[in-house]
Amino acid sequence: MFILGLTGGIASGKSTVSNYLASKNIPIVDADIGAREVVEVGTEGLQSIVTHFDKEVLSEDGSLNRKKLGAIIFDNETKRELLNQLLGTNIREWILTKVADYRRQDIPLLVLDIPLLYEASYQEVCDAVMVVYTPPEIQLERLIKRNGLTTKEAQDRINSQLSIEKKKQLADILIDNSNKIEDTYLQIDEWLDKMKF
Repeated sequence: MFILGLTGGIASGKSTVSNYLASKNIPIVDADIGAREVVEVGTEGLQSIVTHFDKEVLSEDGSLNRKKLGAIIFDNETKRELLNQLLGTNIREWILTKVADYRRQDIPLLVLDIPLLYEASYQEVCDAVMVVYTPPEIQLERLIKRNGLTTKEAQDRINSQLSIEKKKQLADILIDNSNKIEDTYLQIDEWLDKMKF
C-alpha cells in the first residue's frame, strides 16, 4: 500500500484535491475528522482541553465550542502549541489505527489528509507528500473571502502554520492550485497515471 500524505496551507485548496481523490474511490484518512472525534463529549481529549483552557470553551450541551477555542489559540502561539501537545497523541493514534485498518484491506493507495503534516512529522509514515500550493497573496485573499475574516485575523491563521513556501520546498509532489480548477485536476490525474493508480 502506497501512503500519500496530502497537505497545504489554510485556503490553499487542499480540500478540493482531497475531494477529487475521494471521487476516484481512493480512501482518505482525514485528520480533521480525527481531531473532531478525539474531542467528542466524554473523551479524554475534551477533558484535557477543559482542564487547561477552562469550561468557557464548552457549549451549553457540554460539547467543544470550536469558535471560542479558535479565538483563544489563533493569536496566541503558546496556547496553540499547548493544544497541539494535548491532542497530538490522540490524533496520531486515531490516524495510525485507520492506516492499519486499510493495510489489512490490501488497497493500492491511501491518502492521509493532514493540515499540519510537516509540523507534526507525519511525513515519516508517508511514502510521498503532495503539497497543494497557492501563492501567499492568493491564500490570504481566499481565506478572507471564505471565512469573512479581517486581514489580521486571516494572517494570524496563516502564520499559525508552517509557511506555504516552506511546504512547497519540502514537497515530493507539488500541485499548483492558483489557476482554474481543471488545471488542478489535470495535475492530479497526471500523477495518478504516472504512478499507475
